[in-house]
Amino acid sequence: MNKIRLNIDGKDVQAMEGMTILEAAQSVGISIPTLCHHEKLEPFGGCRICMVEIEAGGWSKHVVSCVYTVEEDLVVKTRSAKIDKIRKVILELQLAHAPDSPQMLELAQVYGADPNRFEQEASFCIHCGLCVRYCAEVKQKHAVGFVDRGMRKEISFIPEIAAQECWNCKECFPLCPTEALQAAYVLTRSLSAAPF
Repeated sequence: MNKIRLNIDGKDVQAMEGMTILEAAQSVGISIPTLCHHEKLEPFGGCRICMVEIEAGGWSKHVVSCVYTVEEDLVVKTRSAKIDKIRKVILELQLAHAPDSPQMLELAQVYGADPNRFEQEASFCIHCGLCVRYCAEVKQKHAVGFVDRGMRKEISFIPEIAAQECWNCKECFPLCPTEALQAAYVLTRSLSAAPF
């Protein structure tokens, strides 16, 4: 594989062809916040918190760093007033669903996000998809999935599969950036509603 040279936050970085901006930054110790990324999973780009600004060919744009692959001579800014504002609003929207998430409250302090800006609808799920993707890609069990779409989208355990697999696994619980106990609650509710 070819090596790609790029600049991240003023630092010259060599990355392997096919790496994402997030991977390239992490390889040299530059931190970019993520909520839906996991090294064992295919990039998803769902939470958008890893948004960065890139400059290439004389123009700039904002991209999701966990899915955007590196390019030769790319210039990347991981922090700017615009990036911080984007992350702040994303966090405020997500905190309306998961107001007690320690990970998100910590990020809220970094970016000056107001946890009470939007009316709280505590579903405890920010649709990062970590549990769904881990169960499908790593465990290959498909015991949890998305149901419905848009504003009504939720995570749901599939009772017939979850009853057989989940109590002995629970590997997805600690992945949840909002609250592992919520995952346990949803699993219990799904199984108790299942006709056996």
